Amino acid sequence: MEIFFTILIMTLVVSLSGVAARIIPFQIPLPLVQIAAGALLAWPTFGLHVDFDPELFLVLFIPPLLFADGWKTPTSEFLHHGREIIGLALVLVLITVVGIGYLIYWMVPGIPLIPAFALAAVLSPTDAVALSGIVGEGRIPKKIMSILQGEALMNDASGLVSLKFAVAVAMGTMVFTVSGATVEFFKVAIGGLLAGIAVCWLYGKSLRLFSRLSGDDPATQTVLLLLLPFASYLIAEHLGVSGILASVAAGMTIARSGIIRQAPLAMRLRANSVWQMLEFVFNGMVFLMLGLQLPGILETSIIQANADPNVELWMLFTDIILVYVALMIVRFGWLYGMQRISVRLLKKKPMEFSNYSMRELLIASFAGVRGAITLAGVLSIPLYLTNGDIFPARYELVFIATGVILFSLFVGVILLPMLLRGIEGVDKAGNRREIQRARAVMAGVAIESLYKMEERLTQDTEENIDTELLKEVSSRVIGNLRRRVDGKEDIERAQLAEDLERRFRLTGLRAERGELYHLRATQQISNETMQKILHDLDLLEALLVGKEE
Repeated sequence: MEIFFTILIMTLVVSLSGVAARIIPFQIPLPLVQIAAGALLAWPTFGLHVDFDPELFLVLFIPPLLFADGWKTPTSEFLHHGREIIGLALVLVLITVVGIGYLIYWMVPGIPLIPAFALAAVLSPTDAVALSGIVGEGRIPKKIMSILQGEALMNDASGLVSLKFAVAVAMGTMVFTVSGATVEFFKVAIGGLLAGIAVCWLYGKSLRLFSRLSGDDPATQTVLLLLLPFASYLIAEHLGVSGILASVAAGMTIARSGIIRQAPLAMRLRANSVWQMLEFVFNGMVFLMLGLQLPGILETSIIQANADPNVELWMLFTDIILVYVALMIVRFGWLYGMQRISVRLLKKKPMEFSNYSMRELLIASFAGVRGAITLAGVLSIPLYLTNGDIFPARYELVFIATGVILFSLFVGVILLPMLLRGIEGVDKAGNRREIQRARAVMAGVAIESLYKMEERLTQDTEENIDTELLKEVSSRVIGNLRRRVDGKEDIERAQLAEDLERRFRLTGLRAERGELYHLRATQQISNETMQKILHDLDLLEALLVGKEE
């Protein structure tokens, strides 16, 4: 029962944190509110204690979040920015592991070289979810955000694989060689991608089979979709390849393959709603868990630091700032270096970085905040070596990694809004024009299909539809579509007409729903009849409200 109550409390706190973030006058970003709430709950006054199991954390939270990010990432954009993403998610990670690892080894007393590499490895992944939480959706220009999202999708795997190598060397279960590590990395990465694609392909086949056997049951299909990221992760890990990349590949494959597009409408609507809810809850749980661990990490570090004559607590806080500054210098230096390489050597097909101003380079640098993967990675470092000795300087690794996460979030909250001031994020006017163009083209194709349908129904002797009724209905529907095609000169009037029609339909629909409940309350209709009509009304209202938004 204690576990059940803990889950309920955490879910409640995550839900209330969204309200708190809106009513707090200082506009504190949601991730920081959730971290503070978690730390408050874990304080002795409330005493909520949650044992952090890194393996369970990785399996429970990371696959669905990465799957959802992969689902929302356009494959064409990802491939278009492939060079930039590889440069940040692979090369920059390796530079960070080696460069920052040696810096930590030289700067922090008591941390041997291999554990220093392990700490640098867990600090290398960035967190696009935390970034969106602290700056909001659409604030960062699309040309920067597309690369940052692709980087965050891929560098989780490269950072955790580097961590795995460092821990294996420290444990004495592996002898590190450059060639061996390179082969192992590509085996794990490519194997993970292939595993995710294969599991998604099997899911599509299974979905069609279940549809034939049991009909289009949206509940069953939605549950199967929820299991897909976990299946991808667990199968890939069982095969010894990257489960993280498998989850990403599954998300990108399901968006590209058309599995969801061909699914029934009820399943698509339900799946979208369920995923929006899960993303909010799981994202909140990640930051809440970070807050819950803070008091314990701080207490353990103070005790260990007092017992270690070579370490003082104020030095650990100083190390956090120095490590973060070094991370930003390395990141900015690599971004600037890629820009110079692109300008000088890739003149025919330059990278996106070649168009970045100095300000945009700084935005891309400070946008590299750390988050959930860093926390899970550092806490997954074992307590003991294979010979029974304590893992060297583990408490220092955990303390510094946690401090860098928090410090990167605070710096991002302060600096990113300042750097983004005066820079347009997502071009909303351009998006509106693009939507209008798309709807005009779609309406033109729809009109052609309606003319063909009208002609077919006129000649159909079996249905025997009245010609005047057919003309009346087709003229009304085609007239609505025609306003989109011919509304270029008076687009505002056409939009006003559509908006008025939508408002009238919504008012009538809501009145119908009210009367439907009244009919059921007075027992004039059965509950089954009410549920069936209510389902149709909900689908229609979802369509109308979706247009409004």
